[in-house]
This record gives sequence, C-alpha cells and structure tokens, in this order.
Amino acid sequence: MALTSAIKGVIPIAPTPFHPDGRIDETSLDRMSEFFLGAGIDGLTILGQLGEAPKLDHAEAVGITKRVIGRMNVPVLVGVSAPGFAAMRSLAREVMELGAAGVMIGPPNTLRTDDQVVAYYRNAAEAIGPDVPFVIQDYPLTFSVVMTPAVIRRIVTENPSCVMLKHEDWPGLDKITALRGFEQDGSMRHIAILTGNGGLFLDFEMERGADGANTGYAFPEMLVDVVRLSRAGMRDAAHDLFDAHLPYLRYEQQQGPLGLAVRKYVFQKRGIFASDAQRKPAASLSAQARAEVDYLLSRIARIDPRARVAP
Repeated sequence: MALTSAIKGVIPIAPTPFHPDGRIDETSLDRMSEFFLGAGIDGLTILGQLGEAPKLDHAEAVGITKRVIGRMNVPVLVGVSAPGFAAMRSLAREVMELGAAGVMIGPPNTLRTDDQVVAYYRNAAEAIGPDVPFVIQDYPLTFSVVMTPAVIRRIVTENPSCVMLKHEDWPGLDKITALRGFEQDGSMRHIAILTGNGGLFLDFEMERGADGANTGYAFPEMLVDVVRLSRAGMRDAAHDLFDAHLPYLRYEQQQGPLGLAVRKYVFQKRGIFASDAQRKPAASLSAQARAEVDYLLSRIARIDPRARVAP
C-alpha cells in the first residue's frame, strides 16, 4: 500500500498512549487502532509531533510501527523527522520494511532561506532512498520554517518521491489555491494536499482544493463526514457539522503540550486511552480546564450524538 499522490480522505495523526509512569500503553494503542478504523479513516499517521515522537527511542518507534501496521488495513504513514539524516534513514528503511506506506518529514528549525529548505528535502530524499514516498510537513507555527508555494513547487519538481503535502500554514488558504494553480498551468505535477491544524480550517480548505485532513482532532468521525459532504457538494451540511464542533476544536488547538493534554483527556473519556498521560516533559489539565472541556463536549453532543462521553 505505497502512498501515492492519489490519496484522499482523512488520515488522522495518532497520539501515543502512555501509562502514568511513562511506559507505552500497548493495550490502548491496539484499542486506538480499532477506533480509527471504525471511524472510517483512509489512512493513519503515527510518530508525528502529536505522537510525541521526539520522546521515543528508536526501538520504541519501530515497536509502535510494527504493532499499528499489524492491525491496519489502510495505509500507515510514519513520521521520521530527525536532527540528522543517518537516524532518519535508519527509521525510514525499517518502517518501510514493516509495511509503512510512506514517511513524513518536517524541516529542522535551522533553515532560513528558500535554497536551504529545497536542499534539505533534496538531501532527505536521497538519504531515505528514491523508493520511499514522502510527505512534506509544512508547519511554520511549530518549525519556524516558512515554505512559499514556489519553494514547495521546487521540492516537488526535484523529488519524484514527494507525493503529498501536509499543509499546516496559518493563514494558508491562499497557499492551497496557489499550489492548485501551479497544477492547472502545468508548472507542477499533482500531489495530494491534506491539511492539519486540528482541522481548524478544514471546511474552507476543502473548497480551496485540499484532498482531505491529516490531523489529530479527537473526533475523526466529524472530519470524515465534513470531507465526504464537501466532496458531494453539500456545502451547508458540511459547514453546519463543522460549526457544531468548532468551539471545542478551537479549545483543543491550543499550541504545544496543553493542546495534546486536551486531546488525550478526550481520548480517555471516549474509552480509547486508559490514561491521558504524556511522557515527560509534559503538561496536564487543571480541574477548571477539564470542566471547560466537559462543557464544550456537552454542547457538541446536542447536535452530534457521537460526542457524548461518560461523565
């Protein structure tokens, strides 16, 4: 199931479940895999920023990959971003041997010029091998690396193994329009564009030409339905469903460990995770923050019953 530029739909970014003492919770990992499949996803991404990948050692990353792929019947993408190309190559080659569909690569925050960004992806593609499909992760809010549409076009043009963009620029609607414009005028081949940022702009991103969502919102069922309704031309229905989730989605999208704490808390309330623990360094929710999340979930449930969770 090698990743190609034809991929569409919803490919959630999976968090990594931990026990309170920091050990990987394999039982919750299995339950999460089954949950995502039941939500109607089109693929799954593991070991991304949301998956706390920098807190895992190599053996743990490989172990998680093997366990998840063994339970999935959809393409699995694996984050392999690393400070050096040797570590990136090692992880990329191992996960592909385990059956991964492709890998996701985010840029280091040391890149400053367009030429540096383009050269980095050229070197990364060379390191992992031309037979490994890869995803550009464009997330300037976290990586502090700005990629213009022209830079992305250069990366795509230079690297045939680049098949997808994870678009997380903010604001970024016009970037999607510009990239699709390059395809229309023939100056860039087609690549899949799936969007992140917790789905915060998914309703309009679909209308700008995105192929779906590649993000970690705690209710992937909503993302699946919004993408489906948008594709079917049911604009009002897509926006109505999205709007019902927007207050909680906004709360969940707080940057850094706090936003992850919200998401893991909801996964726990949904019965997917046994614990909302993060591996240290970590953030935890105050009692007041938990009450705010509970209130927001109750409001979603008035319109979308799938948001009902145990008290």
